Amino acid sequence: ADRIPKDLLLKPEEFKGHYDPHVWFDPTIWVHCLDVVVEGLSAADASHKEEYEKNGAKLRAELLSLHEWAQGRMAGLPKDPVLVTSHDAFNYFGRAYKLKVIGLQGISTEDEASSKSFTTLVDLIKKHGVKAVFTESSVNSRPIEQLCKDTGAAKGGELFSDAMGQPGKMEGPEGDQYDVGTYQGMIKHNVNTVVEFLK
Repeated sequence: ADRIPKDLLLKPEEFKGHYDPHVWFDPTIWVHCLDVVVEGLSAADASHKEEYEKNGAKLRAELLSLHEWAQGRMAGLPKDPVLVTSHDAFNYFGRAYKLKVIGLQGISTEDEASSKSFTTLVDLIKKHGVKAVFTESSVNSRPIEQLCKDTGAAKGGELFSDAMGQPGKMEGPEGDQYDVGTYQGMIKHNVNTVVEFLK
């Protein structure tokens, strides 16, 4: 992530002087990492440099197209949507797609929600009429399930945060399916899941 311009990075107060590491949730930021990969592969295998550069350019175009697709899907959400998840992994995602993001836990999946933060979140969900809250594939779902019971919000789908899906598992409508074990499939799964439960 060294090539990502620092002005694009988020620096949450609770992360004590470090940048939020979840940069992959905004494809327009993630594309900055491609040059590092292309240069590294080209240095290790110079005879295929042209091929790596061509594939890197193709992937860059795909990721920027993916971002445009996601913006289009999110455009149908109600005004000022709130995305409540298990932990603070979705701030880049929220900024990219105009969602207010609130994590029950902090940025680390090892953080635990305090009873005060839990109560504050219950009040916020009720105040803003949040329709659904979301579990994550790599975080214990029990606190989110309790949040649903305490607020009446629906349990939304499961989002991929610090992991992608099972390679080869296909989702989506016929003719437009995607593999959730790929980066593009992970983003599409998350976008479609959020839209399904918050629209």
